[in-house]
Amino acid sequence: MEKENHVLVIFPHPDDEAFGVSGTIASYIKQGTPLTYACLTLGEMGRNLGMPPFATRESLPEIRKKELVKASEAMGIEDLRMMGLRDKTLEFEDDTQMKNMVRDLIDELNPSLVISFYPGYAVHPDHEATARAVVSAIRDMKESERPKFHAVAFANDTEENLGEPDVIHDIRKVQEEKLNAMRAHISQTARMLEMLEEGIKAKDPEAMKWVTAERFYTYDWDRDLIT
Repeated sequence: MEKENHVLVIFPHPDDEAFGVSGTIASYIKQGTPLTYACLTLGEMGRNLGMPPFATRESLPEIRKKELVKASEAMGIEDLRMMGLRDKTLEFEDDTQMKNMVRDLIDELNPSLVISFYPGYAVHPDHEATARAVVSAIRDMKESERPKFHAVAFANDTEENLGEPDVIHDIRKVQEEKLNAMRAHISQTARMLEMLEEGIKAKDPEAMKWVTAERFYTYDWDRDLIT
């Protein structure tokens, strides 16, 4: 992994970071790189309530907040920002305000790298709204001042349209940190973790992909912004 001055990670929901980039986050932190995670919502509309259920619709926001803190501790994150937006409503937020929120973070932290979702390939409306805001904020900057942008993309047609990932991080040395981050979000991840850990024990190739590498795309700033 390249040396960075500061990494800014922006995702809409608790557990987005755990599934997609927790190995990368842990690796940067182990290198001594300052890192900030801005989580836009508490994921209070998450469909799962635990397995067996231990949360209610009323208690889930506080539970997910605690899970987010625990996951951040598992990765070594010291600068966690909870941005206070509402789950499943980001697509209805004012685009300019969303962009300005991201730009304020960039102006404050001056990151050399921003990590988020890739617009058009992030599947969930909240993911897409976050990706648009991040891309818009960076695009508005002078080219010489823009941080690098590494984006997570997982739509079914990702490789068909974007090709192979541009950046692949080997996360084998931080497998346990990644698993612990996922375990922290237990209200949402119980069933998947059960299957994943069984697969890892069996050395199943699909399961091993989760704990051996994380993949990112760089953004083509010459293309039109996807809406």
